[in-house]
Amino acid sequence: MKRNIGLTLLLLTLSNAAYALDSYRYLHVSIDTLWKIFLFLLVGVLVPFACLAWLYWRHAQRTRAAQHRDDA
Repeated sequence: MKRNIGLTLLLLTLSNAAYALDSYRYLHVSIDTLWKIFLFLLVGVLVPFACLAWLYWRHAQRTRAAQHRDDA
């Protein structure tokens, strides 16, 4: 148990926490970045709604076909 704690403390002291604080230095943020994020989130929201509409339409067709079979 003490060995694991010592190993963890050693790894924490050897890690470069300064890189995590200054990670934005490597990101090139421009106006295009905002549009890319917007389009990614737009697709992430609209695709589930499109799938939901398709599944609803498909189920409605099956229900309608079953009703026609029962009526005949």
